[in-house]
Amino acid sequence: MDAGFSSDPKDYIKQALELFRNTPGTLARVSREDRRLAADLHARGISLSTLEEAFTLAAARRCFRPPDALPLAPVRSMHYFIPVIEEILANPLAPSYIAYLKSKLKNLQGNTNR
Repeated sequence: MDAGFSSDPKDYIKQALELFRNTPGTLARVSREDRRLAADLHARGISLSTLEEAFTLAAARRCFRPPDALPLAPVRSMHYFIPVIEEILANPLAPSYIAYLKSKLKNLQGNTNR
């Protein structure tokens, strides 16, 4: 079984939705469709660590855009991340790169909370 995979569907769904809710650029709330998608991802055997990596990569892509780019609307659904999840499954990222992105996002959030 993949690292970060919870065999308990309820636990997995709860953790997946919490990851989504805490991702920068989301509305920080979940819908019935998000819950259904989390259950589907569990059934597919997608690990929580893969979800976290996909959410981190997508958030970094959204946050670190050119300064003159038009602002993006908040992500309203976990479905937004499906292509990035598929990308991570096809081409896993180095743990050091994910750590780097998390650090950059944390610094960005620290600067915007001032």
